[in-house]
Amino acid sequence: MTHWNPVADFDAAYDNSGAVADAAEFAPRWEREAASFRAALAARGRSEIDLAYGENPRQKLDLFRPEGEARGLVVFVHGGYWKALDKSFWSHLARGAVESGFAVAIPSYRLAPEARLAGIAGDVAAAIAMAAERIAGPVRLVGHSAGGHLVARMVSSGTPLAASVLARIDRVVPISGLHDLRPIRRTRMNDTLRIDAAEALAESPALLEPAHACPVHALVGAVELPELRRQSWLLASSWAGLGAPVEAAELPGRHHFDVVEELGLAGSQMTRILTAGASL
Repeated sequence: MTHWNPVADFDAAYDNSGAVADAAEFAPRWEREAASFRAALAARGRSEIDLAYGENPRQKLDLFRPEGEARGLVVFVHGGYWKALDKSFWSHLARGAVESGFAVAIPSYRLAPEARLAGIAGDVAAAIAMAAERIAGPVRLVGHSAGGHLVARMVSSGTPLAASVLARIDRVVPISGLHDLRPIRRTRMNDTLRIDAAEALAESPALLEPAHACPVHALVGAVELPELRRQSWLLASSWAGLGAPVEAAELPGRHHFDVVEELGLAGSQMTRILTAGASL
């Protein structure tokens, strides 16, 4: 039986950077690797950068194409606790899906406190819809941390996605997702996020019903903070009890930052799950 200890310090329970000794080294390296990947695909004429899906400066996405006709579309939604980072840090994580024959869209979105969570989810839905207009075939969603929350939100009740776009989604992979927002309200981050009680209930996938019967694979690093691990299992438990095809798994030896790097490898378990539907 899995035992979950009561949370005594909510800030520490969700402090991913504090839990990883070399956390500060990841973002600068990701930024360099992402820039290199964008340059390489631009040189081959296989990228479109800063496509606007709205009027706000952050409402833009990058689209990367495989060689030949795409098998479908993958949309990667980045994390940063809904208040930090943008698409420029993550381009290289498209490599695994692109080399597996998929086009990959990576959007930025408005951040808190400029936007509330429902507005951020609306941005992600608009980005998915725009990319789906450009790429035929199935649509697969993958997101990390806050992005994991956002991709799960796309297929839960009250989704901001249009029915025609929702119908094309055939796989969702939340990585280290935050699926119950009520504990986040008890952290100092909420001074910026401003999540209120009603919003936590309305925007938490684990507290909502699945709205689309596509497979959902909730992944998390096995050495992540207990609360991050619990959140992934919570989504799987909640939605499985409502009849959804959902499962959860912990990736051995992976923490909150290196777990997402598997998307940059075509042969990784995570990329196979996303692009080929491999079993956990």
